[in-house]
Amino acid sequence: MNSEANFTDFWREYLRAHSQPGTRAVHLACTLTGSPLLVAAVALRRWWWFALALAVPCALAWISHFFVEHNRPAVLDHCLWSWWADQKMVAPMQSGKMGDEVSRCTAN
Repeated sequence: MNSEANFTDFWREYLRAHSQPGTRAVHLACTLTGSPLLVAAVALRRWWWFALALAVPCALAWISHFFVEHNRPAVLDHCLWSWWADQKMVAPMQSGKMGDEVSRCTAN
């Protein structure tokens, strides 16, 4: 996933790397638990929560890549774009439209 020049290209590759519904479900759960923990860590000044909010979701997401997708996590090459793609995936996942987005973007 190193060659993407812009986020649109990255998004297509990201969806190919997250083609299995199980992987996307794990990423959704990680995003929905990690984000509130980050906010709480800052609001309550519980700095060790910050590490927890990053480490636990990342570990679970990586496990889904290694054992479900059998590929390398995109975050290793594009940290910020990967974070943004995880955020972008939340609404379509919750509305049940993520499968259509994966089909549309990976049809090539």
